[in-house]
Amino acid sequence: MNEPAIEVRGVSKMFRLYKDRNQSIKGTILKGRRAVYEDFWALDDVSFDIPRGSTFGLIGENGSGKSTMLKCIANILQPDRGEIVRRGRMAALLELGSGFHPELSGRDNVYLNGSILGLSRKEIDAAFDSIVDFSGIEQFIDNPVKNYSSGMYVRLGFAIAIHIEPEILLVDEILAVGDAAFQRKCVEKFAEFRRDGRTVVMVSHAMGSLKDMCDNVAWLQHGKLVDQGKAIDVVDEYISDTTEERMTSDLYDPDVKQVGSGEMLITDVQLLDASGQPSTKFHTGEPFRMRMHYKCAEPVRDPVFGMSVKTLEGIRVWANHTRDQGMHFPELSGEGVIDLAVDRLLLNPGTFDLWVNITDESRNHQYHLLKDVIRFDVAPGSIHESDGLVAMGSRFEKFSGS
Repeated sequence: MNEPAIEVRGVSKMFRLYKDRNQSIKGTILKGRRAVYEDFWALDDVSFDIPRGSTFGLIGENGSGKSTMLKCIANILQPDRGEIVRRGRMAALLELGSGFHPELSGRDNVYLNGSILGLSRKEIDAAFDSIVDFSGIEQFIDNPVKNYSSGMYVRLGFAIAIHIEPEILLVDEILAVGDAAFQRKCVEKFAEFRRDGRTVVMVSHAMGSLKDMCDNVAWLQHGKLVDQGKAIDVVDEYISDTTEERMTSDLYDPDVKQVGSGEMLITDVQLLDASGQPSTKFHTGEPFRMRMHYKCAEPVRDPVFGMSVKTLEGIRVWANHTRDQGMHFPELSGEGVIDLAVDRLLLNPGTFDLWVNITDESRNHQYHLLKDVIRFDVAPGSIHESDGLVAMGSRFEKFSGS
């Protein structure tokens, strides 16, 4: 029973990237040559063990080989070299709506998907009410799934997968599609799986969630294994070593979501490090500064400037605005700059998005709101606490009671 649930031994997987592919035998004959391609090794000699009864994460940048590895573990893809040993009944939730027929109702797809995953009709009958209850889509269960939202797809697919009672559950990034309430149910279910001695393997870019949910992680980069070990240590190392500068030079890029009436416009946003230099990488415990440049299209009375920070999952970690700070601007015109100074950054290591806005005094009317205007990373620093979103600067003290 001490054997790992999964053993990955020297696994390599190659794909061919075609530059000029012949579409037919006729095309091959007329061109007089074969298709032009190059070999791409999505995985290159990767080895690690996944302990039985643990929650295990795969991390890395896009294209690092995470999803390819998960598909190899799921036996969807076959490695070109190496082997994978699996011990236990396995269920995989890797692609949105996999195993669903779009023309069938949710009810029919529960039976279809359940049978694909190995359940008998009797077993599905017994689990049906629990599946529908967990998915939270009771009122839509008899509607065709082609009319479902992506979140409904995920909830129903996940509910079916966990009810086959797998010993190993594989989950790709698609759980990020679910809403906050559903994600909490998933976290609770993973904790229940762990207590029952089941194994969960997941791929995600949400570093905070992986630190909370995973015992161990493996870090892949360009198909190679960089590191593996305890989630809290490897995730911190990953954040620290793979940070990319994400300075926003054009706030009117279509990727930046914005709304507002336009009487005042935010023309630039910067994050400044302790030396006053623009950056998107900071350390827990260090001072830093948020800077907003604005321009008035006309004189504006009593504007309020606000800033907030959210996780990649959309959880608001912090927010502040000038009205709460007792700052008032009877009337502004022309251009200007406003700073928000932070003496100590009390965010634990992770990746976060900055939102900024300007409103009227009531805070009900948006002059300009920019969502996800800057993505920034926080790496380990002078304050180090075990887990969570915030570092409170706490300390243990020995208590000598009477």
